[in-house]
Amino acid sequence: MATEKALLLIADIGGYTRFMKHHRFSLAHAQDTVAQLLEAVIDASGKFKLAKLEGDAAFFYAVGDDCSVLARRIADIRRAFLARRERLIVDRMCKCEGCMQVGGLTLKFVAHSGEVAFQRVKHLTELAGVDVILVHRMLKNDVPVSEYFLMTDSVHQRLQPELRQLTRGLEHEFEGLGRTATHYLDLNESAQELPAAIGPSLPRRWWHKLTQEARSLKYVLGFQQACQNFRNVEVVDAQEAAPSSDVPRS
Repeated sequence: MATEKALLLIADIGGYTRFMKHHRFSLAHAQDTVAQLLEAVIDASGKFKLAKLEGDAAFFYAVGDDCSVLARRIADIRRAFLARRERLIVDRMCKCEGCMQVGGLTLKFVAHSGEVAFQRVKHLTELAGVDVILVHRMLKNDVPVSEYFLMTDSVHQRLQPELRQLTRGLEHEFEGLGRTATHYLDLNESAQELPAAIGPSLPRRWWHKLTQEARSLKYVLGFQQACQNFRNVEVVDAQEAAPSSDVPRS
């Protein structure tokens, strides 16, 4: 199977705490919130093509190994994410956990450049290869900050010198792939233009409420499972969350 050089990027949304399975409204609204944030991320992705949505993450690729505009693209995606998150907060009318936790949601990025095999099945394009596995392994890491851009040497070496100076090195032991040199940029420390603040609007809030309930209905009614395959949302039964009566009290 022929391979091509490709730049691989995953934008991953985190920050939700765990949810109880019986809290259907909270789960349904969390599903809808993440979907809206991912929509903003995809719209701002520029030349990157969406390989697939993976729960609360979006996996992108760009053929070639040109990393010269990667940092700018990540800044654009993050700005779009922050703008949509702020609008969700301003327009919020619901007090469920899925809505009240929106302000704590964060966005992190992992990127790697390598060889990729493209498998086309009907209208879908699947990416395969060791480098695809590596960029996904990077989501489980030891980066000590919540919002970051984590990259391998192949990406770091092609960044602008002024950005390389802001990164910190961190070696990882990725499962099945051995020791891998990585570098990360703390997105809260890097100078980035933030989106303009928006004011409240009662008509817009009501429209948000109505459309959110319409989109969430299939999850509330149980026709589809909310937050399925989300990496960063733990869904538990009430019995699992309750402390066991067998545990002795001090």
